[in-house]
Amino acid sequence: MKLSEFKFDLPQSLIALHPSERGEARLMVVHRKTGEIEHKTFGDIINYFDDGDVMVINDTRVFPARLYGQKEKTGAKIEVFLLRELNREMRLWDVLVDPARKIRVGNKLYFGDSDLVAEVIDNTTSRGRTIRFLYDGTNEEFMKLVDQLGETPLPPEIISRRKVENADRERFQTIFAQNLGAVAAPTAGMHFTKAIMKRLEIKGVHFAPVTLHVGLGTFRNVDVEDLTKHKTDSENYFITQGSADIVNKALDNGKRVCAVGTTSMKAIESSVTASGHLKSVEGWTDKFIFPPYDFKIGNAMITNFQLPESILLMTACAFGGYDLVMKAYQLAIKEKYKFFTYGDAMLII
Repeated sequence: MKLSEFKFDLPQSLIALHPSERGEARLMVVHRKTGEIEHKTFGDIINYFDDGDVMVINDTRVFPARLYGQKEKTGAKIEVFLLRELNREMRLWDVLVDPARKIRVGNKLYFGDSDLVAEVIDNTTSRGRTIRFLYDGTNEEFMKLVDQLGETPLPPEIISRRKVENADRERFQTIFAQNLGAVAAPTAGMHFTKAIMKRLEIKGVHFAPVTLHVGLGTFRNVDVEDLTKHKTDSENYFITQGSADIVNKALDNGKRVCAVGTTSMKAIESSVTASGHLKSVEGWTDKFIFPPYDFKIGNAMITNFQLPESILLMTACAFGGYDLVMKAYQLAIKEKYKFFTYGDAMLII
């Protein structure tokens, strides 16, 4: 398919700038077989799952990846966005810098009034750099300092219209976030509350955690019309044998395996055995799911309403069917559903 087929007019007023209360967002339920579309609230999701069904959740934890510092000598203000750790012992990181024209190899960057200093050691892209943090403490101490100095990495579509708030620290996480490493939130999971999860468990629904550290590549603009020529950034992920066993039991018993978010779907579809089962893994995936795609593991999916021409929209269309999902999106606009990171949810079954 072509990039232009995923373009639609989205009023800016429908991009949510603040989240609703957990569990109280609107929920559109899309039935793939019948084409029926229902309008619910997220708490109603328990009515669509039964004993033996599985929800695959991404338990990655977002860290405050946006740092602000000064360039040595000139004192010029610099934004440094931490993308991924390359070498823990050497404290090497891939980052994006802004304004990039001022940052050259050999420059030193100073962060706040702390002892945190970084040296630029390589150019990777027009805005990309590899930097080495000059810090002698433990990794735990280093990450604690980053947590103190860093800002919640809300997407540009939000921070261009409002400031980052203290409440974003907690709200830009799922309640099951555990493994630190993401620079963007697995947004579909942010709707869950402890009460909703408990009610699902009482019904016999199992949760299978996987970890995919969401990177900016998931949200990066696609700049080629032919989608087969788009390359996504690799993201670190791992799936335990315990989670694989939970999922495989559900598959063997003909139960629902619901991917909570496109990142969970990407993880499980990246680790499939020849027999169509999920296998444990620890590695990297650059899988790009767009129509047409034959899903091997997931047979239900929860996702937020995504932006036009986004990779996340393409994955939703691959799963729900292009025509049905795009019809649902037009209905969502008409009914004033909220879109994007802090927006409403869609269940595709």
